[in-house]
Amino acid sequence: MKNRKKEYWKQQMDLGYDFMQRIMNYPVEESMEKLVDLTYTAKQAGVKVKFSGVSRTTVSKPVFFLREGIIDNFLSAAEELNRKGLIMRVEDAFRTRQMQNPLNRPQKVFDSIMRIIIWECDGRVPEPDFVFKRITALIATIPKICTHMSGSAIDISVLSMKTGKEIDRGEAYLAMNEKTFMDSIFISERARENREFITHIMKKNGFYAYPFEFWHYSCNDAFAQYLSESGKPAIYGPVDMIDENGKVGAIKDYNKPLFSPDEIKKKLEESLIRLKKQKTISI
Repeated sequence: MKNRKKEYWKQQMDLGYDFMQRIMNYPVEESMEKLVDLTYTAKQAGVKVKFSGVSRTTVSKPVFFLREGIIDNFLSAAEELNRKGLIMRVEDAFRTRQMQNPLNRPQKVFDSIMRIIIWECDGRVPEPDFVFKRITALIATIPKICTHMSGSAIDISVLSMKTGKEIDRGEAYLAMNEKTFMDSIFISERARENREFITHIMKKNGFYAYPFEFWHYSCNDAFAQYLSESGKPAIYGPVDMIDENGKVGAIKDYNKPLFSPDEIKKKLEESLIRLKKQKTISI
């Protein structure tokens, strides 16, 4: 079973990286729509939505913004979940360059990524290029493929309105293992049904599921247009939010990685030292 899980992980990670390469070449005709605060719009609309207060980076708490043109899609999806006795919890939405940079993730997050990459490599220390490839599929390393930076993607969990507990999707948000992939063959039938049910509602409202993370959904960006086979260019690419009113500026160096080879090498070395001290790996 362990070898089966490892082979599945490798296969999916390779497919995820290939997917990102196709997104790199996908056309974008930037709309320059502003970013809008989801917490405010949900409250104004009377739709029950929860927002995570957990910091996913060392530089900022989540900022819950999406592009103006997909606010109705977001509210419609959340409202439909309400009608089914469920509440959407937005874990993450728009990310700045600093927030998206994988090197700004907490140590335990980076270490969890390193741990599974080392497991995949049968205990061998991976080369920095290989780590970059895997992180590209797991977090995204280049603005062009970071749909959170486009203000067009959300990560969600879904809670029971009655109990307040998260419904079973097979794993926790941000889990890094063979159950991370949307169509994982290692989750229960109940978890699979829940994933399919949520994805159906999100797709009905214009949000398409990223196949390699069961929590990530995109609308009108390169992911969504590619996955829907629309044949249309994306209208949302990576942007900076340049004022408090949500005005955006297109990122011009969108093909440039968010960190240098030397930075990833240093981060890798630091993580290995921590993992050895924790005795969670033996190298």
